[in-house]
Amino acid sequence: MTASDRPHRPLFAIALRLTAIVCLSVMFITVRLVSERGVHVVESLFYRQALALPMILAWVAMAGGLRTVRTGRIRTHASRTMLGMIGMLLNFLSYIMLPPAEAATIGFTMPIFGTILSALILREATGAHRWGAVLIGFVGVLVMIRPDAAHFPVQGVVVSIAAALVTASVSLVLRELGRTEPAGVIVFWFTTLSMVPLGIAMLFVAQAHDPVTWAMLLTIGLFGGIAQLCLTAALRWGPVSVVLPMDYSAIIWTTLLAVAIGEDWPMATTWIGATLIIASGLYIAWREHVRARRPIVSLEVPPQD
Repeated sequence: MTASDRPHRPLFAIALRLTAIVCLSVMFITVRLVSERGVHVVESLFYRQALALPMILAWVAMAGGLRTVRTGRIRTHASRTMLGMIGMLLNFLSYIMLPPAEAATIGFTMPIFGTILSALILREATGAHRWGAVLIGFVGVLVMIRPDAAHFPVQGVVVSIAAALVTASVSLVLRELGRTEPAGVIVFWFTTLSMVPLGIAMLFVAQAHDPVTWAMLLTIGLFGGIAQLCLTAALRWGPVSVVLPMDYSAIIWTTLLAVAIGEDWPMATTWIGATLIIASGLYIAWREHVRARRPIVSLEVPPQD
């Protein structure tokens, strides 16, 4: 079934995407909580993948079995897995090192870095509109972190920005994989292949935990797995241009959850910076949508945006 043949249920797609974002917010907040209880970040990564694996396998079984995930691009999947694990590690660390709302906000810079990487690596035509949006996004980051103040740890800001950069790099690899591989195949191989390096790393960091901590680790795995499945399913029922804006609701869910566990309410500069970054990301997404629908009138001069 091609994308044009798929039924469109935009409200259902939006609901799935919102469910995924709420689950991701719960997962990241829980990662922060277990870190405070002495859990190594590699343990969080391992249980995030290991406990999600049964759900992924059940999903594959309902979709037709292992024959549906056969691939001739295992090396590309392996590269995507390693890059994805680095990105997930950095994202987990960003929520451990920074206040959750600020970590979520800096994570919204991913489309900004995606635009830069697309221009530099893929040589995609990028005009004044998108470069202007990139600039506004970085202004938002500066407003939020206020370089003249020391209210955020520098290491945390660097890690969070690096996480957005790596996540943007993953998006480029996924774009290439998506030309030949269905989303379910990509999810399956990412989850399965990641267990090899994480399993080896666990030999050095695994430790015993109390029942409450184990329950939190189970939460990370279950909510992470549900989020992954809902993210994929949302794109089956609605176009990217419809579901992508739901990602920015993470600032709401993350803030509410953070306050619920005793974190401080974000400063005014965080909300101002978040507004600029979100506006930048939405504008970039809209320009991508317009550009994708624009008829090609010349093979020599690609449309600029």
